[in-house]
Amino acid sequence: MSTAFVLGVRARADTVRLVPDGAPAMMIRVEMPEVWDVVRFAVAPTTPVAELKLRALEELLPDAEHPEDFVFKLRGWEVLEEEAPLAEVGVQEGSILLLTSRRKKPVRLGVGGKRTA
Repeated sequence: MSTAFVLGVRARADTVRLVPDGAPAMMIRVEMPEVWDVVRFAVAPTTPVAELKLRALEELLPDAEHPEDFVFKLRGWEVLEEEAPLAEVGVQEGSILLLTSRRKKPVRLGVGGKRTA
């Protein structure tokens, strides 16, 4: 798949820039299943993972009080080194990062097997 396709599918119209205008940047996506939303970011390869995580939480879940309760996953694996630059942990042009809760919340089933929470 092309980077343009990956970045254009079901995402907000705007792109959040973490680099100055005109500076070289790579385009990535951050998806958050808890809110069913996707944001595109223009970032430098040297941007720390923690900085991107905080900005993504501001965009996707502004009332999140504890950023440490959320993790990034890249290609299914948790990104453990949050102080490392994005490029160092394997993020590249067109990458998709999943931002999700560190602890899974139980799903309760109600009458007829329907989810209630």
